[in-house]
Amino acid sequence: MEILTRKDSQQTITRPIKVLQFGTGNFLRGFADWIIDVMNEKTSFNGDVQMIQVHGKNPPTQIEAQEGLYHLLTRGFKDGKTVDEVRLITSVRGATNPYLDYQAFLELGKIPEVEWIISNTTEAGIYFQDKDTSPDNTPESFPGKLAALLYARYQHFEGADDKGVHVLPCELIENNGDKLKEITLRYTRHWNLENDFTQWVDQHVHFYNTLVDRIVPGFPQGDAVAISRKTGYEDPLMVMAEPFHFWAIEAPESLGEKFPADKLGLDVRFVKDLQPYRTRKVRILNGGHTSMVPLAYLRGLRVVKEAVEDPYIHQFLKEAITNEIIPSMDMPEEELNKFANDVVERFKNPFIEHQLSAIALNSISKFKVRVLPSLLDYIKKKETLPPRLVQSFAALLVFYKGTYRGEAMPLKDDPVIINYFDKLWKAKDPGDAVLDALGKITFWDQDLTVVPGLSKAVSEEAIKLLKEEG
Repeated sequence: MEILTRKDSQQTITRPIKVLQFGTGNFLRGFADWIIDVMNEKTSFNGDVQMIQVHGKNPPTQIEAQEGLYHLLTRGFKDGKTVDEVRLITSVRGATNPYLDYQAFLELGKIPEVEWIISNTTEAGIYFQDKDTSPDNTPESFPGKLAALLYARYQHFEGADDKGVHVLPCELIENNGDKLKEITLRYTRHWNLENDFTQWVDQHVHFYNTLVDRIVPGFPQGDAVAISRKTGYEDPLMVMAEPFHFWAIEAPESLGEKFPADKLGLDVRFVKDLQPYRTRKVRILNGGHTSMVPLAYLRGLRVVKEAVEDPYIHQFLKEAITNEIIPSMDMPEEELNKFANDVVERFKNPFIEHQLSAIALNSISKFKVRVLPSLLDYIKKKETLPPRLVQSFAALLVFYKGTYRGEAMPLKDDPVIINYFDKLWKAKDPGDAVLDALGKITFWDQDLTVVPGLSKAVSEEAIKLLKEEG
């Protein structure tokens, strides 16, 4: 079987590097790099990606050996049909590790065709590090690296207005572009760089808030050999992604002329306000997950796919989203229903084994952010309780009892929270336990016992679940 290289795969087209990408992980390779690959094929974008390794001091040997090439497997359901496709991604040129060759990293900032910077350094990646004292040495933080790269670009092009860039952070934090800009500018002051550079960054480097959504499980362990036989190449970098994808960029629509992904039928949108899309994702996708997990786990289910195929949980999920979560929101119902249908289709993906225990991590804080707003907004709008979300709340509290039907629940949360529930369920009967838990302001940022009828309804559902336990 052949090694995957540009010569052997006859991928000899040379395109200028237009995109610098902080991050070499599965998500960007299965999302942004794929989008750029499609733009190269079907539009005049004509630009390649140079990756920048942000973690670790090992060389990006495999990426360099394959000259950036890898296969993307798109697998799952789309519009009720099974999708199982393989695409060779040619948009990535290679990878640079700034810890091993800092000068080569800075030289990337001097490439005249560079117009875009994309990043995914995890939710914890956008931070300020006091120990990064100078752009002369490799900064530890991603914003520090970005500031150093921009400074090299500014110096090389003598502050030319047209050499600014567009920055699209994909980290899953709110206002990611604003946050990244704030910390990047903080470095310019921390390093006592000239005011003209600070002004250049502020005026000519454009940071955009974004929201991304795609499940990219990564290397397909069980099918890798069969896929390699099909493609004819060994490819340790192959990555799997679901068909669904969504990228909202808070920017003028005119930016789409430079980054024309939305012209190809790809779900990339340039919008005035990200908040409705963030709310949609958090309440329907994340809220659907979080509301379903404790109830499904108590029923003996362990994987998302098998949970949504269970008739009871499928009906629960459908009613919770359609009858309670969507009516609690202020967005066009048709758009929300389309997104909800996509979500359920994604949950059924036969190629992804998404463990319920993984979603259950930190369930108390997740419920507060993802489910509780829908529950409370529903009550305000309908002046009645949403029965399925109440049922989910009860299942969550029973789940945190720690055991159910003689089996330990996979509790992974702040030890203070776990200890609280352990003592609570041992000391009190179900009604009092629910009342105490709903009154914990530190959990919910409010006293939920004052919500009319909520404590009684959750208690009744919790007692039902405990009776079913036997």
